[in-house]
Amino acid sequence: KLDLRTTSEIGRFPGAAPPTRVELTIQNEGEKKREEGGCLWWLRKMCPCCCKHPNATSYDVTDKVEFTKLPTPAAIVDPPKPKPENGEAKETDGNDTYFKLCENMTLSLASNLIFTPLLLEGKLSVCSVDLLSSKAGQNRQEHHTDLYHGDELILRRGQTFQIEVELNRPFSTDTDKLYLELKTGSLPLVSKGTHVIIPLVKHLEDERWEAKIVEQNGNKIKLSINSPANAVIGLYELTVTTSSLKGDATTTYTSSKNIVMLFNPWCEEDSVFLDNEEERKEYVLNDTGRIYYGTEKQIGARTWNFGQFHEGILEACLFIMEKSEMPPSGRGDPVNVVRVISAMINAQDDYGVLVGNWSGDYSDGVSPTAWSSSVEILRKYHSTNGTPVSYGQCWVFSGITTTVLRCLGIPSRSVTNFQSAHDTDVSLTTDVYLNENLEPIDYLNRDSVWNFHVWNDCWMARPDLPPGNGGWQAVDATPQETSQGTFRCGPASVNAIRSGHVYLKHDTPFVFAEVNSDKIYWQRNLDGTFKQIYSEKKAVGHCISTKAVGSDKRADITSLYKHEEGTDSEEERIAVETASRYGSKPDVYSTPVAEDVSVEVKVDGEGPRVGADAQLKILVKNLSSQPRQATIHSQVAVMYYTGVLKGTIKKEQMPKTIDWVLTYQQYQSQLVDQAAFMLTLCGRVTETKQVLANQTTFRLRTPDITITPIGDAVVGKEMAAKITFTNPLPSTLKGVVFRVEGLGLQEGHEVVVGDVGAHSKVTLTEHFIPSQPGPRKLVASLDCEQLSQVHGVADIVVLEQ
Repeated sequence: KLDLRTTSEIGRFPGAAPPTRVELTIQNEGEKKREEGGCLWWLRKMCPCCCKHPNATSYDVTDKVEFTKLPTPAAIVDPPKPKPENGEAKETDGNDTYFKLCENMTLSLASNLIFTPLLLEGKLSVCSVDLLSSKAGQNRQEHHTDLYHGDELILRRGQTFQIEVELNRPFSTDTDKLYLELKTGSLPLVSKGTHVIIPLVKHLEDERWEAKIVEQNGNKIKLSINSPANAVIGLYELTVTTSSLKGDATTTYTSSKNIVMLFNPWCEEDSVFLDNEEERKEYVLNDTGRIYYGTEKQIGARTWNFGQFHEGILEACLFIMEKSEMPPSGRGDPVNVVRVISAMINAQDDYGVLVGNWSGDYSDGVSPTAWSSSVEILRKYHSTNGTPVSYGQCWVFSGITTTVLRCLGIPSRSVTNFQSAHDTDVSLTTDVYLNENLEPIDYLNRDSVWNFHVWNDCWMARPDLPPGNGGWQAVDATPQETSQGTFRCGPASVNAIRSGHVYLKHDTPFVFAEVNSDKIYWQRNLDGTFKQIYSEKKAVGHCISTKAVGSDKRADITSLYKHEEGTDSEEERIAVETASRYGSKPDVYSTPVAEDVSVEVKVDGEGPRVGADAQLKILVKNLSSQPRQATIHSQVAVMYYTGVLKGTIKKEQMPKTIDWVLTYQQYQSQLVDQAAFMLTLCGRVTETKQVLANQTTFRLRTPDITITPIGDAVVGKEMAAKITFTNPLPSTLKGVVFRVEGLGLQEGHEVVVGDVGAHSKVTLTEHFIPSQPGPRKLVASLDCEQLSQVHGVADIVVLEQ
C-alpha cells in the first residue's frame, strides 16, 4: 500500500536546549486537589483535549511532563504538545512568542509552578481529524465510491466532501486562522497542482479548492471542502494548519490517513463526464462483463471478472501509475493517463503488468485462455513489486485495461473487432501477395488479419482535437506496434476513425486500418514486379462487439467505427480514400473491371466442432446474363487467431461449386490456440479475366463447462456448485487444470485434475461461503495443451443473512 506520509519531530522548539525528564505525579480524584498546582492547570487551559479533568471521559490523563533546561537562571517549562493517535502535530513557528512568554513567566518548583496570567489565552491547535471515510457514510455514498474495499476516504474530483476537525478549544473566526493542504507525488509544487492550499471561505464556489465551516459544536468543526473538476488524481497527504490572525505562530497537524482522488463521470465539468446513469453503472460500476472472441460467423463470449472494487485493486492501480514514472502533474488529464496505462498493461518495454505470448508454449506461466479475471493478475503484479505476470493475449490485456480505467473513474469497455487487420507498413491497406499461379507467397505476406482482436473504448472529451472528436476513444494495450518508441496505442477518437481523419492523434491510422482498410491482392509478374489484380473492400472490420448496457447480450457497435459498407455507401468510400492519402501507398486503388462472378464461403449453424470433421459450403455465383467458366484454387492452413499461419494442410483445384470438407484426421495434429483456420480461394473467370479472391477464417467450437449451484445462496452460509465438463476429443487430454473464481463468492484458485480420457466426463463440487449480497457470477475455465477457450459461468443471486 502506498503511503506518502513524512515523519517529523514532535513538540520541539527550534533552538531549545536538550530536555531533561522529570516525573510529576498527578493526583487521583479524592486526593488533595490543590496539589495539582499551576502547571496542570496551565496544561488543561492550553490543550483541554489532551489534559482533560480527571472526571471527564474519552481522554487519558498525561502522567509525565517534559521540562526544558534553558541557558538562563530560571527553569523554563516546555509545555507538551497534543499527540493524537491518528496524526501528528508539530510546532512550525513560534520562537519569538515562546521566549516573550518566558520573559514574563515565573517558575518555582518549590512553590508549585505558579504561572502569570499572560498564558490564559491558549494557542489554537488540532487534536484530531476524522475524514468521515466509512463506506456507509455520506462522503463515499455521494461520491459513488462505497463499493471500494476498505475504509479509506476515496473521492471523485469536482465534488464537495466533508471532514471533522477537533481542536483544543472552540474556533473563533474573529481571532483564529485555519487552512488545509493536500500534497501528492514526491515533489509537490503549487504551480503544478500537486501541492494544494485550501483556504477557509464563507461561501463555496465551483471549480476551485476551498473549504467552509458548515457546523460547529464546542471544539469540533465540520468542514465542507470543494475540489475542481480538473484536479490531479491519485494519493494525497492531508495537513491542517492553525494560527492566529496576527500570524505570530502556526501549528500543523498531519493526518495519518491519506485521501484518494479519482476521475468523476458524474460531474459535468470533468472531461470524463458521461451523461447517462445506466451507462455509468455499466462502464464504471459494473465489476463483471463479457468479452467476445472467435470469428464473425462463430462469435463466442466469455465472462470476465473485472473486480475493480476488490481488495487490493485500487492500491495496485495507483502502484501502476507510480511505476510508470508519469509526472503527478499530468495525472489530471485522462488523455495522458489512458496513454500511460495502455503502455503499462503490457511488459514489452517498461516492465508492465502482463507478458504477451503467442508461441503456444506457456509452461513457465499461465496460459492466456486460463484467465477469467483481472484480480489475480493485478494483485500478483503489485505484491511482487512490479514483476510482470505470465502470460496474456489480447482479451487479457483488454480485461485488465477495463479494470484499471474503471477503478480510476474513466468509463471503459472491452471491444472485439472481427477480421481485424494488422497493417505493418502504414499503407492503410492489407496487402496479399500471390505468385504467377495465384498461390500465396508466405514470406511476403507480412500484413495479417486477426480473426478477432480485443481492445478498449474509453469515454472522455478531447479538447486537444478539433470539435466533434470527443466521446469514445480507442485504446489498445496489446503490444503490436510501437507508438513514439513505446508499445502502446491510443487514445484515438472513434469519430476520427469513422471519418478517415487519420492525421489526428493518437495512433488513429493504425486503428483505422484495423477496422476499415481494403485488402489488396498483388500478383507477381515474370520480371519479379507486382501488379494489383484485385481489391476487396469489405474484408476487415466486421461485427465490432461489446457487452450491452444492463444485460449480457452482445451489442454491435460497428456503425460507430465505420460507415455502412456497400455499393451505395459513398461516405464509407470517402473515408477510406481520405485515409489512404496519408498512407505509404496513396495511389493503390485499381481500375474498375467487370465483376459479375462472386465467390463466398458459408458456415452452417454454429459451425464445426473440435474433434469432428469441418464442413463448409463454397458458392460461386454468376451475376451476369452470359455463361461464365472459372477455375478456383483452394488452400487451407492452420492459423493463430492473430492471422499468422502455421502451415498448409490441404490444397486442391475446384472446377465447380462443392461442399468442402476438412476431416479430423487432417487437422488433429496441427491445432493451435483458438482452433482457427484460414481458407484461401483464388481463381480467374475465363471470359472476362476477372480475378476471384476470398480469404475466410473459421474456428472449431469447443465445449462449455457447465456450472450448477447447489443450495441457498446466503451471505455467511456455505453453499456448493457442481462443475462438469466432457472431453470432446477421441484422445486423452493431458494435465487438465481448472481455475475457479467468483467475486463475492470465493477467491480464485486452481484445481488440478490431471489426465482426462477420450470422451470422458469430469465432475467437480466446489464448496464456498458467499461474502457479498446481490447478483454474482461464478466463473470456471479449463487449461490444457490440447484445448483452449473452454469456460463456463453461473449466475448466482446471494441474499442477505
